[in-house]
Amino acid sequence: LVVPFVPQTGRIDKSYPTVCGHTGPVLDIEWCPHNDHVIASGSEDCSVMVWQIPENGLSQPLTEPVVALEGHSKRVGIIAWHPTALNVLLSAGTGWGAPVVGVGVTVEMVPRALLHPCPLGVPVPWVPCPLLAPLTPPLGQEKERAHEGARPMRAIFLADGKIFTTGFSRMSERQLALWDPENLEEPMGLQELDSSNGALLPFYDPDTNVVYVCGKGDSSIRYFEITEEPPYIHFLNTFTSKEPQRGMGWMPKRGLDVSKCEIARFYKLHERKCEPIVMTVPRK
Repeated sequence: LVVPFVPQTGRIDKSYPTVCGHTGPVLDIEWCPHNDHVIASGSEDCSVMVWQIPENGLSQPLTEPVVALEGHSKRVGIIAWHPTALNVLLSAGTGWGAPVVGVGVTVEMVPRALLHPCPLGVPVPWVPCPLLAPLTPPLGQEKERAHEGARPMRAIFLADGKIFTTGFSRMSERQLALWDPENLEEPMGLQELDSSNGALLPFYDPDTNVVYVCGKGDSSIRYFEITEEPPYIHFLNTFTSKEPQRGMGWMPKRGLDVSKCEIARFYKLHERKCEPIVMTVPRK
């Protein structure tokens, strides 16, 4: 993991200091929403580590985490900070259990017996109440399957409580769906995109009610507006670039340059570089 300053552009020197405490590949990272200098990482070595990044950046490699969280029996593919509760971190892997811990005290807050195995590629979004509403403890039974395909699915909660999912059909076609949590038998809206095999990553802007969809291996970003009227999911446009993306990062709203009419900014990970992509709405 390399943590450069945002104003810095161009190629980074090979000797640039890195964060390198895990013994296996890092599978997920998550910046703390309450502290710009704290980052958590999950790894194939079955551990979660929390790091304190110096205010002036790294001057030497960072190898000692502030907190090292053990307890997973298999690799940790998903981590997520609680959006409002300070220092509450959730981690999930391919085994049983998704520990929810208080980072400051390293105490498990939700018994793992109430949780079910979490396949990699399925995020665990926080919901207002109860903490893990999609499950029915202690059985942890699957109530409805959002997409019939066996490939990874993603789910995000919208501002009005609806659930937006991405996944695959039985014929491996990529799909988008909108769900009412009060009635999960049928989706409110369902769209098929294409037959590519890259997982779709959704990013939601609650201010404009727009969902940006980025596919791994794609060279485009599609965006859709979610409305209260059928067909609920409205295609707006597609941003296309030359090189395929290996991953995508999302800048929080407070990091946007509103003087330039930015409404969204992505960081597109290429094989050899990280490219900022800015979405703007110019004033007339």
